[in-house]
Amino acid sequence: MQIATFCFNPFCENTYIVYNEGGEAWIIDPGCMTHTEEATIVDFLESKGLRPVRMLLTHAHIDHILGCAFFGEQYGMLAEMHVREEALMQAAVGIAGMYGIPYRAAPWSKDYLYEGQELFLGQQRWTALWCPGHSPGSLCFYQKEESILIAGDVLFEGSIGRTDLPGGDHEALIRSIREKLFVLDNSTKVLPGHGGSTTIGREKMTNPFLQEV
Repeated sequence: MQIATFCFNPFCENTYIVYNEGGEAWIIDPGCMTHTEEATIVDFLESKGLRPVRMLLTHAHIDHILGCAFFGEQYGMLAEMHVREEALMQAAVGIAGMYGIPYRAAPWSKDYLYEGQELFLGQQRWTALWCPGHSPGSLCFYQKEESILIAGDVLFEGSIGRTDLPGGDHEALIRSIREKLFVLDNSTKVLPGHGGSTTIGREKMTNPFLQEV
């Protein structure tokens, strides 16, 4: 398994390409806003001979979905997400207007992802973990064998996702992290929606939002 990280749009959002030796690839949280950013992903995929087979969303805040329309048209895919992100997708055009950023509405898959669902990239098995709090339907994608967690905006290096946006819930977020993420192996590498990577063990020890009072 290989994972490539790209930082896009004014929010410095991390878009991930997960791929295997067979040339299959997932696009996770396509945050591409400009033609240049879109071309960066297309050029990468073509240079590696990769074929995108799924477009997955950790959640549907505007900075994580800006490229959904482009990649849906380019590769014939629909974004897949938790059902509780529907309201955010429906409101995305208005939200983008509030921020003054361009956005084209895109359809999404009605085959919603759910807690504990197994997702296969070739022979590689990932698990969807429902971690509400930052948004109602936030998902993390966990690969046990290689100890990798794509965390969206649930957990960051030294921080956690904001909960002051509509649908946010601070207590639910803390509970999600403690009950769903902190039970993973300490060596698990965390790839967040913004910023650099960290590990579960490091965040248990040092994250100021998650220390016991």
